[in-house]
Amino acid sequence: MTGVPPWGEALEEKRRLFNDCEAARLLAMECTDVWDGGARVAMDCAGKLNAMGVCHGGAIFALADQAFGIAANQREMQVAVSVHIEYIAPATGRIEAVAARRAETENRSLYQVRVFEGERLVAEFEGVAWKK
Repeated sequence: MTGVPPWGEALEEKRRLFNDCEAARLLAMECTDVWDGGARVAMDCAGKLNAMGVCHGGAIFALADQAFGIAANQREMQVAVSVHIEYIAPATGRIEAVAARRAETENRSLYQVRVFEGERLVAEFEGVAWKK
């Protein structure tokens, strides 16, 4: 099927919806891939540097949260109830957040998001979502 992404039209529509939201446009984040329970979102650090000349932690968090939101809201609406991030290394260039569902119950789901600059791990984010 030409023109239909391998993940299907419904997930492609979710990807478009998240790419077009105000926060994604403001921070120039782009969801580049989506699959059942996962997503990849990229952003350039240019224009988001802190006083030390590296990507602001809030921008890295926003990127990880965007990937988490896309991954968690594919089948049903979910809201974050708990998130945790660990910053591992500074970044200055293009970064990517890769989110994946790790576990779920009837009411909650757990996602891991890893943020990379190239092959280097920049941050790890864990999010718990409540299924509405």
